[in-house]
Amino acid sequence: MELKDYMKLPYTRLVQEMDDESGHYFFGRVLELDGCQSTGDTLEELYQSLTEAMEGYLEVKLDNGLPIPTPESANKYSGRFVVRLPKSLHQRLAIEAQKEGVSLNQLALYKLAR
Repeated sequence: MELKDYMKLPYTRLVQEMDDESGHYFFGRVLELDGCQSTGDTLEELYQSLTEAMEGYLEVKLDNGLPIPTPESANKYSGRFVVRLPKSLHQRLAIEAQKEGVSLNQLALYKLAR
């Protein structure tokens, strides 16, 4: 595959709005491409700089014959995983879910999504 082919793939771009000692800006990264990230003062600027970062990342990989990860498909995942936890934590979460009037699954999903 060539650079243009990789650039058309549906890579996962994560965008975060930032407010820190540097000021207000947007930070973005490509999940599948380790270390491929950029910033921008606006969303449009971030999109452009992240696209340029992807092109540079992919060019280096292609020029050096290194493997390039492809995007993950959501269909690959069932949406289910099992977690073992201490009985005391299970109890605490069950009580919290009951107080909130939601299932333990709903509470866990809410906490994981934060």
